[in-house]
Formats: sequence, C-alpha cells, structure tokens
Amino acid sequence: MNACNLSTLHFRPALPEDLNRIETIIRDARERMRLRGSRQWQNGYPAAEDIGRDIAREQGYVLCTPEGQIVAYGAVAFDGEAAYADIRGGWLDEEPYAVLHRLAVAGEALRQGVAAEFLRRSIGLTRERGLRSFRADTNFDNAAMLRLFATLGFVRCGEIRYADGPRLAFQLRIVTE
Repeated sequence: MNACNLSTLHFRPALPEDLNRIETIIRDARERMRLRGSRQWQNGYPAAEDIGRDIAREQGYVLCTPEGQIVAYGAVAFDGEAAYADIRGGWLDEEPYAVLHRLAVAGEALRQGVAAEFLRRSIGLTRERGLRSFRADTNFDNAAMLRLFATLGFVRCGEIRYADGPRLAFQLRIVTE
C-alpha cells in the first residue's frame, strides 16, 4: 500500500465477510508486539470468536482504503466495560462512555497515522451518539498505544485489572461542537 491519504479512508461497521482480513491484521499486530517484547495479546486474545462477537454486537469497525482494503480494525462499545468499575485511581467523570478495544493496524499501513485516524473516527462516532466520554486501556508495555493516547490528549486515570493482568486506563473528555 502506498502512503495513506487519511481523508479518503472510509470508517464503517465490520461485516462477517471481513473476518479473515481482520484476523490477519490481528495476527500480524500480535507478532509485532511479541517482537517488541510486549506481553499484550500473547495468550491468543483476541481470537476469531472475539472479533465475531464484536461484529454480531455491531461493535466492530474497520477503516478502509477507497478500494475497499481494510487497514485497521477495532471494537467500539457503548455499553461500558465491567473491569472499569474497579479502577485503582479515578475516572475524570462518571458519565456514560464509549470504550475502545482491540485496535490493530495492517502492517502496510503503519506509521501513516491510521491508528490515530481510527481513534478520531471512533471519537466522532461517540460524539454523534451524544456521549462526551471515551475510555480505553492498554498494557503497560504497549509503547505505540501509550504514544497514541498521549498524542490525542487522553488522560491516564489509573489501573484496571483483567484476568490476565493489569492495564493502564485512559479517558478523553469529548468536546461537543
């Protein structure tokens, strides 16, 4: 893939027929994390079942080139996250929020701003739904996501815990226009 023109990318709900491409993107992202020494996603998560569940719940989204090639995948949920109820630290507010999970970018689209664009579009979707709060978490050793959150103005709120360990928790208050 040549350099991405971010403004021409299409953000849409993921479809069942996208599953193979999404699995490839996830598998490649998992390997890149492993090579960087990150422990995130090294236990088989997210699996095809997780992505399939995202799609069935209408929470999976993709970013595509004008030709239809998927270059990023993520889940954006609007029904909360159970693990966020028990935070070591504190959220900026207790308003309803959207949450990002499982963001991955295709190898050929790396370092072109695709992850940031996916997150901006997700935040826009959240704003369209009338929410003013966006939360996310990542492993302490996921340097790429930590940089992305800092770049987009997310505030580190503390630490949450999943069955496989702790995660750093972030929140962005969404400015309404």
